[in-house]
Amino acid sequence: MMVSDGFGPASQTYARSYFQYVHNLTEGYMSPLDKILVGSSRTRSSDSLITDSAAGATAFSCAIKTYNAAIGVDPEGVPCGTILEAAKHLDMLTGLVVTSRVTHATPAAFSAHVVHRDMESEIAEQQIGDYVLKRQVDLLMGGGRCFFLPNTTEGGCRQDSRDLIKESANLGWKEVMLTRKDFDTLDAEDTGIPLPALGLFNHDHMNYEIDRDPKQEPSLVEMTIAALKALQGNAKPNQGFFLMIEGSRIDMAAHNNDPVAHAYDIIQYYETVKAVREFVSKNPDTLLISTSDHETGGFTLGLQPDPRTYPDYLWRPDVIKKAHDAKGHASTELLTKKLVEYQVQDTKRRQEFVKTEILQNGLGITDATDKEISFLADPQALPSDILTFLGHAISYRANLGWTTIGHTGVDVNLYADGDSDGYKDLRGNHENTDIGTAMIKYLNVDLNYITRKLAK
Repeated sequence: MMVSDGFGPASQTYARSYFQYVHNLTEGYMSPLDKILVGSSRTRSSDSLITDSAAGATAFSCAIKTYNAAIGVDPEGVPCGTILEAAKHLDMLTGLVVTSRVTHATPAAFSAHVVHRDMESEIAEQQIGDYVLKRQVDLLMGGGRCFFLPNTTEGGCRQDSRDLIKESANLGWKEVMLTRKDFDTLDAEDTGIPLPALGLFNHDHMNYEIDRDPKQEPSLVEMTIAALKALQGNAKPNQGFFLMIEGSRIDMAAHNNDPVAHAYDIIQYYETVKAVREFVSKNPDTLLISTSDHETGGFTLGLQPDPRTYPDYLWRPDVIKKAHDAKGHASTELLTKKLVEYQVQDTKRRQEFVKTEILQNGLGITDATDKEISFLADPQALPSDILTFLGHAISYRANLGWTTIGHTGVDVNLYADGDSDGYKDLRGNHENTDIGTAMIKYLNVDLNYITRKLAK
C-alpha cells in the first residue's frame, strides 16, 4: 500500500510536466504512476467533505469512515482492527516506511488506536508493541525519534521519562537504526536488515528531498528498496508480507505552498513507485495499490492575477528549475528558519541578506521587487507569513496558484499493479474505504476478529 499524502490530480499533472521539461522528454511521456492508473478515490471523512490524513488513512487501514483526527478508531472512538494487524495475525511480516514522523497520522492509522492524532507519545508506545496485541510491526522506518525519547533527554518530545528505544529491546526489537551509517551497515546483510528493526533517522520529520543530505538520511526510495529486501529476505517460505509506504512530505510542501519542495518529493515518490513496480514484476503474486488520502493546497496550474485581463495560458517550469539549481537551494521552510535566525537589525544589511541569501541563492529569484525585499527584511514579520510569502513569490513567477494552506475535498487518482485479481474491483470511481476492502479481500482476513481482540 503506497500513499502519496496530499497529492491531487493537479500535482500529478504538474510533476509530470516539470519532469518532462527537466529531462527534455516528449509530450507523450508516462510517469511510473500514469502507467498504472485504474480509477479515482473519493476522500471525504465521516464528519466532513474534506478529510485529514488520520481519517483518510483509517479508511484504508480499517475500511471504515471515521472523523477527522481519528487514528484507527471508529466514529465513536472504538478501536478498529487494521489491515496490518490482520496481516500479522496471518503470520505475515509487516512494515511501515515513511518520510514523516513514524507517529504521524498515516503510519499511526495502520499501527495504533487513539482518539486523536496528536497523541503521538501513545502512538509510539503502541507501535513498539506496548498494547493489547503486542508488537505488530516488524520494520518501522522514518523520522520522529523525539517521541521515543524521555523528557530528560535533549530533543525528547515525551512528557514522561519513558525511553521507548531502550524499552523496544524488551518487546522483541532486534535492531535500532538512528543514523545513515546504521541503515547502510544493516542493509548490507545478505537478507537485508535483520527483523524486527526500528529506524528513526530524524528527531522530527525527515527532510524534504530538496533539503536532504544523503550522507545523513536515506531517501524514500532507498528505505523502500531496503524494506522490500528485508521483508522478503527474512520471510519464511510462503510467509509473505504487508508494507505501507508513504511519501509524507509531498503534503507538507503543499501546506507551505512550496512548489519546489512539492515537485521534488513527488519525483522521489515516482522513483519509489518505479522501484516497487520492479519488485512486483519479479514477484507477480504481489498486489500494489497507490493513492492519496486527500489533496492539499488547492493547487492549480495556471494563474490569473488580474481577473480583469485575459489570462496567460502558460506555466514556467524554468522558474522551478532555476530554484532547484540555485547555489543554496532549499525548501521555503528551511529558508524561513534561516531568515528568522538572522538576528542583524540593520535595515540595509537585512535587505541585502534577503535579496542575496534568501531569494537569489535560495530560490533563484533575481528580479525581486523592493516591496518583496522590504516585507521579508522586516524583523517583525511572522514566520508563518514569511513561509507563505516565499512560496507565493516562487509560485507567482512560475504561474502556479494555491487556494489554501489546508486540505481540499477533491477526488484523487487511484493506481494499482501486480496481481490483477487484487484490484479488479477498484477500476473506476470508489470511496476510499473500498481500497481497504480490496486489501481485506485479497489477503482474506477478518478485521472484525482483530477488532474484538482489541476490545479485550
